[in-house]
Amino acid sequence: MVEDPLATADCLQITREVGFDRLLTGGKPYTTSCPLPFQADSVRTARDVTRRTLRGWGLHDLSDDAALVVSELVTNAVRYAMYDAGRREIELLLMRVAPHVLLAVADPSDEVPRPKEPDFISENGRGLYIVETYSQCWGWDPLARGGKAVWALFRADD
Repeated sequence: MVEDPLATADCLQITREVGFDRLLTGGKPYTTSCPLPFQADSVRTARDVTRRTLRGWGLHDLSDDAALVVSELVTNAVRYAMYDAGRREIELLLMRVAPHVLLAVADPSDEVPRPKEPDFISENGRGLYIVETYSQCWGWDPLARGGKAVWALFRADD
């Protein structure tokens, strides 16, 4: 549930005004980006980068939930996103816009992420349900270069 809809809207508006394409180039204050190959161990790398970044920003309490969500987003990108000849990696972005942290995973697929009804017996199909449960809100934005960024927003109480 969104506790402060105006602050949430402001955070999301910043990402749309600047554009995920520019944010993914990194080098901005309170922004970390990391290219990840299309392979299973990218999930672990993404979790480690997320935890290390959030702890560096003093957001220790958020690091485990955010790492779980990033695991799901990267798993989906590795599993479902087909890469084109020019782009053979996905990208992780973490951005701090107080009082929020935005996590995004960009991949070259234009396919829209679609939540499934969770089947708690099956071993898959719960990823976006987990993202929705642990984050304040989530969504996706198309990238100008093609592909999309799937994002999750967290409220970060210092």
